Amino acid sequence: MPVKTRGRSTSRAARLSFNALAPAANSPTGACPEMAEIEDNVDRELFRNVEKLRQLRIEHRDLDEVISRLSLDLHVDQLQLKRLKKRKLLLKDQIARLESQLIPDLNA
Repeated sequence: MPVKTRGRSTSRAARLSFNALAPAANSPTGACPEMAEIEDNVDRELFRNVEKLRQLRIEHRDLDEVISRLSLDLHVDQLQLKRLKKRKLLLKDQIARLESQLIPDLNA
């Protein structure tokens, strides 16, 4: 039985074939396999960045503990202590940079 839609009539077969395609056309990844691949790549990159951020925070925390323990020692190598502190600052900068990349831009 034909159905009247906006001045045009469509057959049941046409409606069924459209309905079969409608979910794919409405989903962002179903319409185009390339989009699904792009989204997968974005998800993988996001996961890598979050994992890298976690590793940097752990290393930063560990360095903080080492620096604290070494600071208590009177016979510590001051050059080594300065290098550790510099490494800790570099890690802090990397963490801040990664956090900034992970936060979405509000102006966009």
